[in-house]
Amino acid sequence: MDFRVGMGYDSHRFVKGRRLVLGGVEIPYTHGLLGHSDADALLHAICDALLGALGRGDIGEHFPDTDEQYKDIDSTLLLKNVFELVHKAGFRVGNVDAVILAQEPNLKEYKQGMAETIAACLQMDVAAVNIKASTNEGMGFVGRKEGIACYATASLIL
Repeated sequence: MDFRVGMGYDSHRFVKGRRLVLGGVEIPYTHGLLGHSDADALLHAICDALLGALGRGDIGEHFPDTDEQYKDIDSTLLLKNVFELVHKAGFRVGNVDAVILAQEPNLKEYKQGMAETIAACLQMDVAAVNIKASTNEGMGFVGRKEGIACYATASLIL
């Protein structure tokens, strides 16, 4: 059996005047994340984990922030596009494990919705998607409430 693992990371700074979207779920908060797309750092980290497992570069190579077709795009569309690459290569997603680092807002009540959205995009069982959230104990840019960072790993099975 061919088995591969990839990891991904993304971070975005907070700005006023944008909605906060993580894992394809809109979260009520005073700030959103700044980015060319909808700035969904969680989905971007998962895209990078999947692309890494495939050996296909990173999200910036596939969806450059210099390309206007990706301006304000819903990142679930990017994740579905990456899934098509996975599928065409003959793989299926074994699991996704991710952590969101955010001092605020509290994400506890949104994690299940994120997992469901991710599972739907990747055509997989929601039980194989795990989302964790943690503060940064007041340290660094996350702790100062300047933005959010996300890490993800994903496995692919042939």
